[in-house]
Amino acid sequence: MSFSLHEKEDTIVALATPQGVGAIAVIRLSGKDAIKITNRIFKGKDLEKQASHTIHFGTIRDEEKIIDEVLVSIFVAPKSFTKENVVEISTHGSSYIVNQVIKLFVSHGARPAKPGEFTQRAFLHGQFDLAQAEAVADLIHSDSETSHQAAMNQMRGGFSSEIQKLRNELIHFASMIELELDFGEEDVEFANRNDLKVLVEKLLRAVELLISSFDLGNVIKNGVPTVIAGKPNAGKSTLLNALLNEEKAIVSEIAGTTRDFIEDEINIGGVIFRFIDTAGLRETTDIIEAIGVSRTQEKMKTASLILYLFDLTDTDMVEINRDINRLENQGVPFIKVANKIDKASPDFVRELKAKYPDTIFISAGQKENLEVLKSRILELVNLDKFRTGNTIVINIRHYDSLVKTRQSLLDVLEGLDRQITNDFLAMDIRRSLHYLGEITGEITTDDLLANIFSKFCIGK
Repeated sequence: MSFSLHEKEDTIVALATPQGVGAIAVIRLSGKDAIKITNRIFKGKDLEKQASHTIHFGTIRDEEKIIDEVLVSIFVAPKSFTKENVVEISTHGSSYIVNQVIKLFVSHGARPAKPGEFTQRAFLHGQFDLAQAEAVADLIHSDSETSHQAAMNQMRGGFSSEIQKLRNELIHFASMIELELDFGEEDVEFANRNDLKVLVEKLLRAVELLISSFDLGNVIKNGVPTVIAGKPNAGKSTLLNALLNEEKAIVSEIAGTTRDFIEDEINIGGVIFRFIDTAGLRETTDIIEAIGVSRTQEKMKTASLILYLFDLTDTDMVEINRDINRLENQGVPFIKVANKIDKASPDFVRELKAKYPDTIFISAGQKENLEVLKSRILELVNLDKFRTGNTIVINIRHYDSLVKTRQSLLDVLEGLDRQITNDFLAMDIRRSLHYLGEITGEITTDDLLANIFSKFCIGK
């Protein structure tokens, strides 16, 4: 999705609220003629004579036919989201009314907006940088406290300021190296090589921290894949239903009821967990169940967390020891969960507590100790960095640019050690600056912008 110069000067229109019937719909226009075009079909005050950030009641008319009674909000350039003239019309939420109003705007000179075009105009007019623009989409799709907080921090420039700081520190040395190239015939050194090496090593440490934060950022943005595993009839489906507080999974006394995995999301302490109820782990001759067991094993390998359920009424220490050894060899964090505490032998419970004191004892059927289990689950998600305000990378494009930045900085260090010529050293420094600049949009291409903003919804 690219825009010609003519298209960038158009006045655009789109529905800014979700499609479908609702109490209110908001239609947004942006462009030089947004107020003028609205004034042609609005019956009320003369909008072109009104102050910015004011709201006006009136009617939208197709000649003499009244389409709807509306409230019109006016934002005069540059005091608007896009830094252009912006009008927002609040109509009743009928899809018929919305379509009629948008058709009227188009017939009077506006054109339908493309996906993300409002935010793209805001970026192009310097309202914010590219990383902040991408955070707008993340903010819209945030569905938990942590994902909202991460997107808000990025939209308000937290991540951008980190990147800009790194880039500015390198720009000085880059300019000194470039200056040396202009005096190639003379033996001069404007950039102290030891100071440059110290700076690059410092930048590498900062970039490494940002790169390492992506795993946490991915968890915050997409949720923690958490597998509920164990033998058939251990209570996996009952636990999922109890956590969800609904009958999502089929519960039966018949072993092997769950043939495939069932997945749903749960918000615990502001973090989204994607819980996956899996087929029971056992040897089976049933072909369908065997496929489910195989899929369970694959899910366990790719999970960020495993809840491994033991049925206290149908297991022994030998079996528990064997299963725990297997889980430890997989290298995936897991919580030992002993189910059916309400029916268990007190002696066996004492033995298990003595051997594995970190075991969580619950009754999924009676919903007993589920809050204790939730607290342990949260403990295993390391949000300390996030809660202390550290910058977290949540965007795969930013992560990719940071990885490329790291390699370019390593190339600079290698070049310094090998004492390569200034032109090659300058090339590696330029590449580092380029990849950092890609994140905030200081270095960009039409294709990059098209790819980013095409993923936005129309109207944003």
